[in-house]
Amino acid sequence: MTKKQKKIIVIGGGAAGLMAAGSAAELGAEVVILEKMKRPGRKLCITGKGRCNITNIAEIADFILHFGKTGKFLRQAFFQFFNEDLILFLEKLGLEIVIERGKRVFPKSGKAHDVLNVLLKWLREAGVTIEESSPVESLLLRDGRVEGVVCGGKKISCHAVILASGGASYPATGSTGDGYRLAAAAGHAVVVVRPALVPLITVGSQAHKMAGLNLRNINAKMFIDGKKKGEEFGELVFANFGVTGPVILSLSGIAVDALKINKKVEIVLDLKPALDEKKLDARLIRDLETRSKETVESILRGLLPKEMIPVCLDSIKISPEKLGGTISKPERTLLKKWLKEFRLEVSGHRPFAEAIITAGGVDVKEIEPRTMESRKTKGLFLAGELLDIQADTGGYNLQAAFSTGRLAGVSAARHLIVDGS
Repeated sequence: MTKKQKKIIVIGGGAAGLMAAGSAAELGAEVVILEKMKRPGRKLCITGKGRCNITNIAEIADFILHFGKTGKFLRQAFFQFFNEDLILFLEKLGLEIVIERGKRVFPKSGKAHDVLNVLLKWLREAGVTIEESSPVESLLLRDGRVEGVVCGGKKISCHAVILASGGASYPATGSTGDGYRLAAAAGHAVVVVRPALVPLITVGSQAHKMAGLNLRNINAKMFIDGKKKGEEFGELVFANFGVTGPVILSLSGIAVDALKINKKVEIVLDLKPALDEKKLDARLIRDLETRSKETVESILRGLLPKEMIPVCLDSIKISPEKLGGTISKPERTLLKKWLKEFRLEVSGHRPFAEAIITAGGVDVKEIEPRTMESRKTKGLFLAGELLDIQADTGGYNLQAAFSTGRLAGVSAARHLIVDGS
């Protein structure tokens, strides 16, 4: 196309917004990104602990399962632009990609900034204008359609708006929930917003005593009022306030929702998942007999990190100075049970500032999944974390942002043509 179509305004310069803007511009649209922060992509640069877990190479069916009840909404977006498409797209932009454990995809450099840089270069070459430090105050609406925005007190007319302002997690990056207010003004229902993939606060001082300890290959179960509601295997980290790490973040959504309605929440850790109870008991009998003249504290160093031993012995009321040969069968049973069922009661969760993503958001029933256009307001498209779509860790959420952003951008550009603009 040699002639530019009329203007599309993209609100938000995160993953979804950048992808939407570039995709629309490539189809000939004049695109302006209005970014409230001093520079775009700030949240993108902290994803994956600064390494940017771009996507995951799981199949679409498996991918969708990670999003729970709203996952089916993403099917159309994924069919049009999925993980292989994203990887090829980024490689064509000059970004080298690696696939790591758990099918997770990262930039080879291990630097999230490299992902942002290739996207910004792509946008410049596509002719996208980025207006930084430009928070949008409101949408200009008339007769069921969007006609522009108010930014910095000024009215800016346009023919389509892509709302991709993010959720409410990591507010220091600009994700302060502004998009929910804008979407609501356009007639959208917003499912209750709460932190997701968030560290959990535990009762007592046990976690505090082990702060900084990183456990790998443990099994964690989440119990709500005594009933198991979730289970994860992998890595956990103790903190002054409680627990975090991949297994906890993945289970945290269950805890957040349960705590909100005053349910009892417990995490039960199997610290020796490779050993069933019979094998673990045999291991304990052997160690206690062959090292009968050593203290139980010394013997446990072969089973537990040193930071956990005082917590363990205090919990089961066995003196650390007690000799292995004097440990009774009931005491051994208590020790075995603790190793297989270390319980931590959850009393709360950390704030949005520490949540990786946001649960809740604009109700996807009000969005056309084949285009990302609002079913409430013509010419308004929505994408990314603003929507009520959320998954666990592993690259799923960022792929959803890129996929919905791509679809919104392409659809908005095509909307201008169909609309006769």
